Amino acid sequence: MQARIKRWLAGPYMTTGLIAIMVVIFLAMELSGGASNVQVLLAFGAKWNPLIDQGQFWRLITPTFLHLSVEHILLNMVTLYFLGIQIEGLFGHSRFLIIFLVSGIGGNLASFAFNPSAISAGASTAIFGLFGAFLMLGESFWEYGYIRQMTQTFLIFIVMNLVFGFFTPGTDIAGHIGGLAAGFLMGYVVGAPKIGPVAFIKRIFAVIVLILMMIGLYYYGITL
Repeated sequence: MQARIKRWLAGPYMTTGLIAIMVVIFLAMELSGGASNVQVLLAFGAKWNPLIDQGQFWRLITPTFLHLSVEHILLNMVTLYFLGIQIEGLFGHSRFLIIFLVSGIGGNLASFAFNPSAISAGASTAIFGLFGAFLMLGESFWEYGYIRQMTQTFLIFIVMNLVFGFFTPGTDIAGHIGGLAAGFLMGYVVGAPKIGPVAFIKRIFAVIVLILMMIGLYYYGITL
């Protein structure tokens, strides 16, 4: 039994745990009236600016765990699984979770600032943050062949996804870009000791930029 627990703890349990939580929440939303129902979305914590303006700041993180349809959650969970197991393996369990959550907040803040009229939900803000974290690895550890190859692949995927998003109604481009930026910066903040050291000056600079970015997005959003 102890050996099984050790093997499980050595694996991507944060990734699989997040997926399990989101699936349970989606089923609960479906049973409560439908995941695409506006009232259900708001009850479960979707991003909606008027409620955030009233002090419901948890809506800057809860939308990350909500999805609007079977297709929506399926696409995001498949992406989260294959990307998450890599990021969790490279950064470690706790760092992976911190990157995921902070990226979700950063993406939702960007949506709050630049997509004020929309009710938003989905893990894509945080998933883009994981892509951003991998770009950070590419910048810091370009000499590693695997990281260099995967960074190039992910960069092409990010550009294609953002371009397609501009032509797809309902896509929260601001949220994706905000999550991407937050994840990139958080990669420096938490570091990747399993791979190697990150320059201290880069980590300090990333902390400052991340804080200023989030404060700026929030105050820009509340002025709209």
